[in-house]
Amino acid sequence: MQKRFETSTPEATQEIAQTLGMNMPRGTILALHGPLGAGKTCFVKGLASAQEISHPITSPTFTIINEYQGRMPLYHIDLYRLSGPDEALALGLEDYLFGDGITAIEWPDRAGDLLPVESTIHVELIQPDDATDERCILVTIPDELAMMECV
Repeated sequence: MQKRFETSTPEATQEIAQTLGMNMPRGTILALHGPLGAGKTCFVKGLASAQEISHPITSPTFTIINEYQGRMPLYHIDLYRLSGPDEALALGLEDYLFGDGITAIEWPDRAGDLLPVESTIHVELIQPDDATDERCILVTIPDELAMMECV
C-alpha cells in the first residue's frame, strides 16, 4: 500500500510523521530515502513526538546512531558515512532491526538487503519545488503492516 502526502513546511512534515508513528508496532523499521536536506531528520522529529520523546532530535550523521526513550524506544540511524552492508553489520545494525522500538534509518541503501521486507516502511522525501516550496512524501507500507491497520 502506498500513501502520498504533500507538505510545504517542516511542521507539516513532522505532523505527517507524528500521525504515522502513533500506532506503529514495536519492531517497525522506517527506511528514509531522499537527498541531503530533503527532511529525513525532520520526519524523525515527528516520529519522536508520537513517542512522547522530549529530548531534542538531531541528525546522527557523525554519531551514526541516536537512541531515544519514550513510550517505546526510537532508534535514529544514519548510514550515510558507511560504505555498505558489511560496515552496517559491524556496527550492530541487526540489533536495532529486531529491537523493541521503532528504527528510522537514513540512507538505508547502504544496508543492502539487511532490512526485513515484511516490517520495513519506505518513506521517500522528495525535495521541495523551488517555486512552490511543496514537497511530496511517499510512504510505502508492506502488506503485513497495512493489514494490521497500524499505520
